[in-house]
Amino acid sequence: MTTPAAVALTIAGADSGAGAGIQADLKTFAAFGVYGVSAITAVTAQNTLGVSAVHLVPAAVVGAQIDAVFDDFAVAAIKIGMLADAGIAEAVASRLRRIAAQNGPMRPFVVLDPVMTASSGDALSNEGLIDSLRTIMLPLVDCLTPNLPEAAALLGKAEARDEATIIAQGRALIALGARAVLMKGGHLDSPEAVDLLATADGVRRYSAKRIASSNLHGAGCTLSAAIAAGMALGEPLAEATAAAKAFVADAIEAGRVARLGRGRGPLIQRPWRGG
Repeated sequence: MTTPAAVALTIAGADSGAGAGIQADLKTFAAFGVYGVSAITAVTAQNTLGVSAVHLVPAAVVGAQIDAVFDDFAVAAIKIGMLADAGIAEAVASRLRRIAAQNGPMRPFVVLDPVMTASSGDALSNEGLIDSLRTIMLPLVDCLTPNLPEAAALLGKAEARDEATIIAQGRALIALGARAVLMKGGHLDSPEAVDLLATADGVRRYSAKRIASSNLHGAGCTLSAAIAAGMALGEPLAEATAAAKAFVADAIEAGRVARLGRGRGPLIQRPWRGG
């Protein structure tokens, strides 16, 4: 007899520099002992200096990848990153609706990191994606993980500059359909890195001392993938979020002194042993 492995699916873009996207997600899943499967939405020519080209995978092929995974694997959690355009978003949404209908309360936990730009500032989405995320994706999401600019774009509001506004925007995103929202406060001008998890039951605050590093490429992908990994392993959301934040801090520290590339380097995802 063998014990089934926990399986998590990442639906995201590929990063040729392996700092973010599919590559960061799979490394994160592996660090948690979770078997990672993938559906690639876009191929990017990317390194630590920026993005030089983006090729979108046809929506039908994205859907076929997801179908192939679910035809053969018992997926416990899904992490969604770069969707790039409305057609891909609809292909993913149609699969999520079908999976939910087939599995009911046993459906996979869905984490959406609403990627719109790379950490270098290069655009990774086309016009119309924000409307698609807001209207067709949010009602299918168990945990949304926007940074402050992404949350503002989804709501059509100014970027939050204080914790009270961050909480209000998190609650506004829940009103649009997301079941929980982790507002990532890395853009705040503060000595602490503060994230706020808003749910129907209230708000939980996570804070940690900032780590001085220019090597932060893939931090958002890693955080959301780590939450998905924790959920695949059966952790409650609050605990999975706490572990994910600690994991990212460890990966930032590991990457802080690494010399990889000539620009903004990646995190280094080390095997996670808790703590």
